[in-house]
Amino acid sequence: MADPTTLALPDNASLFTRLKVALQCLEVLKDDPGNPTCGQLINICLDLNVYALLVQRLQGSEEGRRMLSERPSLQGDDLDLSALDLLPEGTLGHEFARYFRDNKISPFKTTLELKNDIDYIGKRYRETHDVLHLLTGYSTDVVGEMELQAYALGNLGIQSAKLILAFGTLGRLKERQPGVGLSAYLRRLKAAYQRGRASKLFLDVWYEHHWETPVAALSSRLCAPAVKMN
Repeated sequence: MADPTTLALPDNASLFTRLKVALQCLEVLKDDPGNPTCGQLINICLDLNVYALLVQRLQGSEEGRRMLSERPSLQGDDLDLSALDLLPEGTLGHEFARYFRDNKISPFKTTLELKNDIDYIGKRYRETHDVLHLLTGYSTDVVGEMELQAYALGNLGIQSAKLILAFGTLGRLKERQPGVGLSAYLRRLKAAYQRGRASKLFLDVWYEHHWETPVAALSSRLCAPAVKMN
């Protein structure tokens, strides 16, 4: 297995090099799915063009340029969950803190150096994952995680989401997992994808300015309504 501490993507890497590093990251993630280095690195390997387009979009507005300049962070070391927990129930800050407590997980961290705006957008995509769970209402179980990947694919065209969805669905077919049937599972993924396409782009939102905003209000502003599934 590749050593995640030595994996890196050279500047101006070719498609071949990006695919090679992505496969090495996949090898690591099979045994260590929460590895922060490989998690972000595989996103950058597969979604370099997507992130480059998002950087161009942000550079087109004053608020976007300020985000790229100041680089706000939802990384663990930059969050005070105790302070957020004191905000009123229903606000983004309070529910964000409760999300980590209830799921017994910690906020995203990465060891990757941010060499440019594309690296920052790759980090931003990874660290907004937990906020997006709150805004979309998708759960943190296996099906909910796949719905969130489908939403990200529809919303941003994230290529790594395709890979995750393919492997997740293949695993479901092989293991015949209990719970949601295959037909219902596929319908939920399709609905999440279409919802993502119909929603405002989520990656250029300065969530740090919305800790006191009710989750319901922010969700209504950013996300298309969820389709009720039988």
